[in-house]
Amino acid sequence: MSHHQPIGQLRDWLSSQIIGQSALIDRLLIALLADGHLLVEGAPGLAKTRAIKALAEGIEGDFQRIQFTPDLLPGDVTGSDIYRPETGVFEFQSGPVFHNLVLADEINRAPAKVQSALLEAMAERQVSVGNKTFGLPELFLVMATQNPLEQEGTYPLPEAQLDRFLMHVYVDYPDTESELAILRQVRDEQRQQTPPPTPLPQETIFEARREILSLTMTEAVEQYIVQLVVATRRAGEWDADLGNWLEVGASPRATLALDRCSRALAWLRGRDYVSPDDVQHIAHDVLRHRLILSFTAEADGVDKDKLIDRLLQQVPVA
Repeated sequence: MSHHQPIGQLRDWLSSQIIGQSALIDRLLIALLADGHLLVEGAPGLAKTRAIKALAEGIEGDFQRIQFTPDLLPGDVTGSDIYRPETGVFEFQSGPVFHNLVLADEINRAPAKVQSALLEAMAERQVSVGNKTFGLPELFLVMATQNPLEQEGTYPLPEAQLDRFLMHVYVDYPDTESELAILRQVRDEQRQQTPPPTPLPQETIFEARREILSLTMTEAVEQYIVQLVVATRRAGEWDADLGNWLEVGASPRATLALDRCSRALAWLRGRDYVSPDDVQHIAHDVLRHRLILSFTAEADGVDKDKLIDRLLQQVPVA
């Protein structure tokens, strides 16, 4: 039995709550269905926090927001051993990462140790304290946010840690019509609260993930995914400018992420097969944080999105 209908209802609910950010809604659902994590970058006030909170209301699971600050410690995220004087033993007190949906707000404001603690939990799906290991929930999604405007006093995520995120999504300002709708929506919410929908059971999400894994992907599409990623490492063979602009290409994680995300996107579009268009549609979000540009690219005014556009033009569809 297909689970398109309940996921579609969740998508409609999110669209009613988050106006003018349809791309962010789709990427959130793709991350949920592809069992990955999301890094979202955008100016303040663009509904990044509201989006993950609305998703938490729409599914069966708990939500926790962690505000990253320079004085945060790794134990504030993962939890730590607490001494109980009444029993004379140390007992593990779980931290906020032990939730189904976690918002890591302004992740680049915390030092590297704290970032690493969260990213290790994301990659390994477990937390180690002392000689004990504690598993995280089966449904576990982290959405981390970054503010691109204020860079003073921040700790940029290293490329090796950025690679752990399934996608890196840019959020832009809504258009005039959407902003007017936001104004009216907030005014209506202040008058009366809209009840949240019946939460989507976690088992429905797990079943949808299994359906997505069974989607048909031809060898030609597989070859196209691999060629796109390999081209980032041998850019000069495809185009002289690409070779000058790219310092470091994407890792095999990019290949796996393109596969998972294009499958989830095809499923959300109501198809039982993956097309090259699905791969191209999601390529920017999957590759954006996995590429390192050269000084030549910066001098030429080329950003990562322009580079990926050029890459998609140069690598033929198999």
